[in-house]
Amino acid sequence: MPRSERVRPWLALLGLILGVCVTNGFARFAYGLLLPAMQADLGWSYAQAGWLNTANALGYIGGALLTMVLIRRAGPARLFAFGMVTTAVALTAPGQDPALGWQTLWRVLAGFFGAMSFATAGALAAQLFRDDPRRNALAIALLFGAGGGIGIVLAGAVLPLLLDRLGPAAWPMAWTLIGLVCFAFLPLGRWSAHVLRPARLARAPEPQPLPIRQMLPQIGGYAGFGLGYIVYLTFLSAWMTELGASAELIALVWVLLGLCLCLSPFLWRPVLARFATGLPLALILVGVATGSLLPVLWPGGLGLVVSAAVFGLCVFMAPGAVTSFLRQNLPPDSWGPGLSLFTVVFAVAQTLGPFGAGLIGDLAQNIGVSLAVAAAVLLCGAGSALLQRRLVTPD
Repeated sequence: MPRSERVRPWLALLGLILGVCVTNGFARFAYGLLLPAMQADLGWSYAQAGWLNTANALGYIGGALLTMVLIRRAGPARLFAFGMVTTAVALTAPGQDPALGWQTLWRVLAGFFGAMSFATAGALAAQLFRDDPRRNALAIALLFGAGGGIGIVLAGAVLPLLLDRLGPAAWPMAWTLIGLVCFAFLPLGRWSAHVLRPARLARAPEPQPLPIRQMLPQIGGYAGFGLGYIVYLTFLSAWMTELGASAELIALVWVLLGLCLCLSPFLWRPVLARFATGLPLALILVGVATGSLLPVLWPGGLGLVVSAAVFGLCVFMAPGAVTSFLRQNLPPDSWGPGLSLFTVVFAVAQTLGPFGAGLIGDLAQNIGVSLAVAAAVLLCGAGSALLQRRLVTPD
């Protein structure tokens, strides 16, 4: 096989990874790093600051629902490319106007368009190395692990130190910088979508409905993931600020979190490749719950560092576990619709998580209680996923 033929799939995977970096690492989580500066500079209340995360999650629900409707007609490659371009625009715009209405609009659109790329990236990655289960499992794991990890490493390494040096008023510059990086990632991401479009399987004249009833344990587990994981990522910086952490420690924890995300595919690849049940998702959720609970049981700098490492080694493998489960149990023409369904479930749960955690934190006057409750929800999700069995009998 010519060297170019061997390199091409990995280069296409890199483009998909950069797409997830834009729609996941930047669109979903960079706001958590910018929120304290925006709140201080603009005089927002916690309700106003929290509303923007809710707005982003609501947009994500809309994008996931539309993707589920359009994916058979437009195809995952076209939706991925479109979502990546429009998300880049939505991440550049917030720095142009501080008005809350303007900020709300672009957070909604970042979630809406980001969902399109994120929901279709897995379907595209599932087509890589279709005759090699081990490489396919690695590709899927790298997509979600490295995709989110690269974004968090870049944002965590730059934004806290930038805002500490220039002050809270520099938040518009931070958004512009994020947008420029997103646009730099576009060419390779769009090329990957173009390359994978011919490989898209022909649409079945009468596609079979998804076996939703048989997948309920896995759906329940993924809902638990959406409810629980977002609490940690929403309140991590706030928790560290309450503990009096320096900008350097905040940057270190976020960079470590991102690096562990990038390493997580190599840890979980054998598990994803071997099991076609809900066991991989269950194990991952136990790890995410442990990482969420550690800051409460072990407060302080070292506890935060260990927590970030454990959490990072597990959290973004949940989408990989779902993608691998669908690939091993459903026919290829059902991968896209199946991923869209799970994305909708995840989006709805993710919307409820921060709001519920905020209420619990207000009532208890301790955000650590919210982290503990999130860990309990994640463990419930793990119990649900553990009940999931194979949907088809291996050939």
